[in-house]
Amino acid sequence: MTKKALSLAVVISLFLQGCATVKSADARDPWESMNRSVYNFNDSVDAAVLKPVAKAYVAVLPSPVRTGIHNFLGNLGDVWSMANSALQLKGQAAVETFMRISVNTVIGLGGVLDVASEMRLEKRKEDFGQTLGYWGVKSGPYVMLPLLGPSTLRDALGTPIDMKGNAVQQFNDTATRNVLTATRVIDTRAGLIKTVDVVKDAALDPYSFLRDAYLQKRENDIYDGNPPSRFDYGDSGTP
Repeated sequence: MTKKALSLAVVISLFLQGCATVKSADARDPWESMNRSVYNFNDSVDAAVLKPVAKAYVAVLPSPVRTGIHNFLGNLGDVWSMANSALQLKGQAAVETFMRISVNTVIGLGGVLDVASEMRLEKRKEDFGQTLGYWGVKSGPYVMLPLLGPSTLRDALGTPIDMKGNAVQQFNDTATRNVLTATRVIDTRAGLIKTVDVVKDAALDPYSFLRDAYLQKRENDIYDGNPPSRFDYGDSGTP
């Protein structure tokens, strides 16, 4: 899926949800009815396309090859994480991520080998939604985006910036960008095959489970694993 199509999906989703506010049992999810509809759509696309492709990917490619691809894509992702660490004035994190990129690019054959992790250079994942959260922008309501999955209003508004900042988008050749984007989607889905199946089998309501897990993870991400001990979701929303 192209960057323009993804951005359009974000805009359409936000517009529709702005027109579909309904009562919800969870104050964080006032658009639950619309979000569940989008979740069901995403689940159908996943079952019909993404999961079969991801399973074929795992079946065809040996584990070392998939690991190399995952490392290479992760090295590209580190560039945007470094930028967001700098935007959050996290000097040490930015420098260490720069060192990760340098080591893996030069010694790790362009990132295929994750030498930096062996050197105990911590991998950090930072995005523009986290940067907005760091500077005090509240998360707003929970949003389920078409094809992109769980998000919040703040994170959804940051998504076009994340897409623009993605190192993959800096490749001049359109075919290369499309291949790398598709590979990243498949690689991500392949890593979740067992997890998604377990959640669907074990959770009474997979939608609620996914929502709660996502919001908890984002809270953890923004506070670097040390979130405040108390929240009042009804008052100010998730940070």
